[in-house]
Amino acid sequence: MTPERFAEPVIDTHVILRAGDKLLFSQRGGPYGYGRWHMPSGKLDQGEPLRVGAARELLEETGVEVDPEHLRMVHVVHHKQSAEAERLGFFFEATHWSGEPVNREPEKCLRLQWFSVHELPDDIIEYPEKGLLAYLDGDGAFTEHGWK
Repeated sequence: MTPERFAEPVIDTHVILRAGDKLLFSQRGGPYGYGRWHMPSGKLDQGEPLRVGAARELLEETGVEVDPEHLRMVHVVHHKQSAEAERLGFFFEATHWSGEPVNREPEKCLRLQWFSVHELPDDIIEYPEKGLLAYLDGDGAFTEHGWK
């Protein structure tokens, strides 16, 4: 009898910081996706509630403070990163916050930039793009990405 193996996905939070029709994007500066765009995001810490982790990551990356209770979950992506790794990405919308976005992680981020929902950057990393486009299209609550 083979012992059961349970999935151990990395849990990611993505924050769609929205000001009217503008969304805040971060241009990657690290080895994964260098030069490509995504929303402020990061990994959930052990024992941390999802919205608290999303608010923490947003603050760490951009200096923007949001009350976790004001984050609205808008989509979930189950992403197959490789044969050995999978991720669960929880996408939150933030429309009320304090502070002005500033690049607080220049070793990981080349720059922050606002884009219109009508003119998104051309080179968004595929995994976060799936959650973002589903949110913008109102296309349900869940997407699978990278699975065959």
